[in-house]
Amino acid sequence: MGMDDNRAGAVDAELLKLNDLQRHVLSSLIQDFMAAAPESAGREDYLALNDAVEKMAVPPELTPSLGSIVEVALSTGHIRGTFGPAAELALSALFQKTPRGETIVGSMRELNRALAKFRGQPLEEISASLRKPGVYTLTIKNGDYRIVVRLDHDGAGIESVEVGG
Repeated sequence: MGMDDNRAGAVDAELLKLNDLQRHVLSSLIQDFMAAAPESAGREDYLALNDAVEKMAVPPELTPSLGSIVEVALSTGHIRGTFGPAAELALSALFQKTPRGETIVGSMRELNRALAKFRGQPLEEISASLRKPGVYTLTIKNGDYRIVVRLDHDGAGIESVEVGG
């Protein structure tokens, strides 16, 4: 294997690979975005993204744009309503591989680690509250810990932790 072969493998590893279903749905979504803003400054990005999607391999510099399109489509229910539950699952899995998706998945991982302290413990309190539209908190308390979890558009995170009843 030559040096160029190694480099090609490294570049491929950075590409976000798509399956046929993802390609089909994304092609349609990108066309919709381009039709909604035919003269926008971002049109060049949409064209580049569309080309990458057709090739079923999205380079790193386009994954944030891809993630934004997928996030909007998933959060509105458009994917399930138009393409069905399999498409929704396929794009949810894809979203988790985008920079924003990876951040949200990471916040869930951190939250699960923090919540593990409550495993097998009796709970004294568990409650949810609204901070403002789209921002919620979940408070969990046992004898040793009180944790407030913030849930919002950016995922979940620990807002506060109190130790010692």
